[in-house]
Amino acid sequence: MTANTDRRALLAGAAALGAATLAPATGLAKEEYADVKKALSAGHDAAVKRLQDWIKLPSIAAENLNYPAGAEYMKQLALDAGFQHAEIVPSSGKPGVFATLDAGAKKTLGLYFMYDVKQFVPSEWESPPLEGRILDRPGLGKVVMGRGAVNQKGPETTVLHALHAMKAAGRKLPVNLVLVCEGEEEIASPNFHEIVGAPQVAAALKKSVGVIIPFASQSPSTGAVTINLGAKGALELEMVVSGEKWGRGPKGDIHSSQKARVDSPPWRLVAALSSLVSPDGNTVVIDGIPEMVRPLTARERELIAMTAAKTSEADSKAQLGVSRWIDDMTWEQSLERLAAVPTVNIQGLIAGYTGPGGKTVLPGKATAKIELRLVPNMTKDDTVRKLRAHLDKRGFNDVEVNVSGGYGPTETAEDAALTKAQIAAYKRFGAATTLYPRLAGSWPGVIFTGPPLNLPAGQFGLGYGNGAHAPNEIFLIESANPTKVAGMDEAALGFVDFLYQVAAIG
Repeated sequence: MTANTDRRALLAGAAALGAATLAPATGLAKEEYADVKKALSAGHDAAVKRLQDWIKLPSIAAENLNYPAGAEYMKQLALDAGFQHAEIVPSSGKPGVFATLDAGAKKTLGLYFMYDVKQFVPSEWESPPLEGRILDRPGLGKVVMGRGAVNQKGPETTVLHALHAMKAAGRKLPVNLVLVCEGEEEIASPNFHEIVGAPQVAAALKKSVGVIIPFASQSPSTGAVTINLGAKGALELEMVVSGEKWGRGPKGDIHSSQKARVDSPPWRLVAALSSLVSPDGNTVVIDGIPEMVRPLTARERELIAMTAAKTSEADSKAQLGVSRWIDDMTWEQSLERLAAVPTVNIQGLIAGYTGPGGKTVLPGKATAKIELRLVPNMTKDDTVRKLRAHLDKRGFNDVEVNVSGGYGPTETAEDAALTKAQIAAYKRFGAATTLYPRLAGSWPGVIFTGPPLNLPAGQFGLGYGNGAHAPNEIFLIESANPTKVAGMDEAALGFVDFLYQVAAIG
């Protein structure tokens, strides 16, 4: 919800949502979309191959890999799916793709895609990460494994599958589409604002009712979905201590015996990092940030309580590979923290020698790769300023803070038509649905929800996947129980129905 939404408006929104969820929760009638279902089935193998082929072309911004090839490939995928116009949009970094599909409809929906993926280490994978191998997962079904399988090429391919099927069935889309795609999401979208700000892109988006990022949202055990009314922002940076800039410690690696009389850049970096959080690392204490955090509203707490009651703590822990939450808190308390608390996370520490055995060096430089998650009332630029001031106040003036990307949090009203359309589509497919204040992960939705566009934005999608940013990333293509958890064809049909809900709901 927007920052200035009051409780009265929220309650009105809740009432409106109640009206929007009256559609039957037993799945679509058999005769509905029969032509599209037939086309989806006929195009299934082609859709799976489309995903596998896309996985084989990884664009990795951090490694400058496959640019502009990734953008050119995305442009062709859009044209093949029925977009009449597609163009590559340059930026100060990696290019974006802008495409339009004019169906002659009264409403227009924006779609956000990313064509980039995270880095990977092949030796950590069960099967080659660029092969897109089809594997059986007992109790789940057939999955495609590969880097980008669920984040985001699987869900995006599912949308393309839906568009191919509607074209094959001879159906005109009930809404027009505007597609905006970037190649730097995995480095926190440092230049996406330039792509959205391009005159032709901004003009097309202004006509839309909102923007959706494809998602694989279902629980693998229950098929339930959670609609997020926002997402945390993200800030990615490096903190660097070097003996040369510090004026103490060595300028390069020296023998470790000299630690008796020479300062250590790694220990200085550890001290600087420790000043950012409480001793357990779980509470951000950067000067000025705790005061910025907006408390959860009564309605947000109510939504979280309902989500806790209808979702599985065991499933969540199993997927994450954890057995306990911070401070052994309850499931509901963990969901409150997930939605409300900013974080400072150390992604990686780099200093000296990290190979087998020891090398007995005192490193001359130490680097920490840091990511912060931002909550409402926090912005990227203000957070960077506060971090710099915090370090300087404590004498860490020499510690470099090199920001690589970031953006603020995003919020969409509970009573937005886009939210109602999501609920209606999920209910019509029999997916138990809960609302949650804020996705703990991040995407640059604030570029849509903030000025000058001020559009609703969120995630939509049936289906399941796991392993984003990790080894053995998967996306479900054929479900062992499609009436509970959607495979690719069922998820594509869900997106088709979502388009009709967008067209119908005011």
